[in-house]
Amino acid sequence: MTEANATADTAVSTTKDSGHGVSLGEATLVWARIAALSFGGPAGQIAVMHRILVEEKRWLGETRFLHALNYCMLLPGPEAQQLAVYVGWLMHRTVGGLIAGTLFVLPGVVAIMALSWIYAAFGNVGLVQGLFFGLKAAVLAVVVEAVIRIGRRALKNRVMLGIAAAAFVAIFAFDVPFPIIILVAGLIGLAGGRLGRPEFKVGGGHAASGGAILADADSLLGEGTPEHARPTVGWSFRVGVVFLALWLVPVVALLSTLGPGDVFSQIAVFFSKMAVVTFGGAYAVLAYVAQQAVETYGWLKPGEMLDGLGMAETTPGPLIMVTQFVGFMGAFRAPGGLPPLLAGTLGGLLTTWVTFVPCFLWIFVGAPFVESLRGNRALGGALSAITAAVVGVVLNLAAWFALHALFGRLEPVHAAGATLEIPVLSTINIPSLVLTVGAVLAVFRFKLGMIPTLAVCALFGMVFYLVSV
Repeated sequence: MTEANATADTAVSTTKDSGHGVSLGEATLVWARIAALSFGGPAGQIAVMHRILVEEKRWLGETRFLHALNYCMLLPGPEAQQLAVYVGWLMHRTVGGLIAGTLFVLPGVVAIMALSWIYAAFGNVGLVQGLFFGLKAAVLAVVVEAVIRIGRRALKNRVMLGIAAAAFVAIFAFDVPFPIIILVAGLIGLAGGRLGRPEFKVGGGHAASGGAILADADSLLGEGTPEHARPTVGWSFRVGVVFLALWLVPVVALLSTLGPGDVFSQIAVFFSKMAVVTFGGAYAVLAYVAQQAVETYGWLKPGEMLDGLGMAETTPGPLIMVTQFVGFMGAFRAPGGLPPLLAGTLGGLLTTWVTFVPCFLWIFVGAPFVESLRGNRALGGALSAITAAVVGVVLNLAAWFALHALFGRLEPVHAAGATLEIPVLSTINIPSLVLTVGAVLAVFRFKLGMIPTLAVCALFGMVFYLVSV
């Protein structure tokens, strides 16, 4: 009887560790369902994954889910998509990660490309202008709500509040590069975690939905580490070489054939750098992308950046898909010898490629080693500090969008080494202000969801343009 029980336990353990309790076909359907429901930015997307993967399917437990999420939050790039790759890899090896990560992005690629075509072809039509005019107001409310939502989770004590405030002042007033802010915050958190300071104790990343907590031992994967998830230097080196080639060979080819001044080379290089240095999730990334794309490269105007964010907010997939719109518009306006719409399409797809291929690289190379660090106190401290800094960076994004959306002109003021853009009050856009206030009231006072708020604001924007013509 004891031998039989031992055999049964071994069989169960093997099933849990390998993830074979779920077929690859069944997992593919689950990932397709998650992709179709992935609205609402990283917090909403992670909540959907938690509900389906932890509560409904019971593939992995609460602690393991949060550990994977914590690692993804430390990475550059979209944390929700990387979390999908991580869990897909845990369940079904590399092919599982590829399926999960690709399906998570695919609906957004198609939707943003279609909207970019419409925007480029009909953007000057009053009705289309009204649509995006309304979306801008709603997006401002959504970003402010994101600041508050993340802040409630991350800023649990004065130390975290101080880190968030310092991050905001650094990027807003002194234009400190975003990667430096994240690096400094991470080092502070690492030191605090090593010292065991309670201020740096991790709360678990994005808040999960309510209900009983599923223990790792009661999940399909169990508490152990699957055999394929154990770190090996040889495997990490091989997969790293493959994905580095997939990522960087096209970039090198464009630079060598078209030269560094060509728009496609600029897109490839800029968004490749972004894939390495942009930490903290979509909202934090967008502050960096918006400033560079508008002020450095001139690919689009501040209002157009808000239009692109409105597209990303209203379509499934990561919010960072707005970068596809940025790349589309950059190539559309500098097509070279290509038809503008074809150049824009290629620019958008190139942006998506160099943005998301590195995400697979970070997971496949790093996740096996991170799996062996579950429960590490120093890593948790770094995560806490970085999350707090991200709150300050997202607040900067909200301020940047609000200033450029509500005022026609800003004047720079220099004082004590800081540079502040002060709005010229006489250039305020009254209709935009009214609609923005309405969107804020809808979100905070009447608790209207993101999609209804976007839809109502878009409708009001179109009505305004029809009436004002």
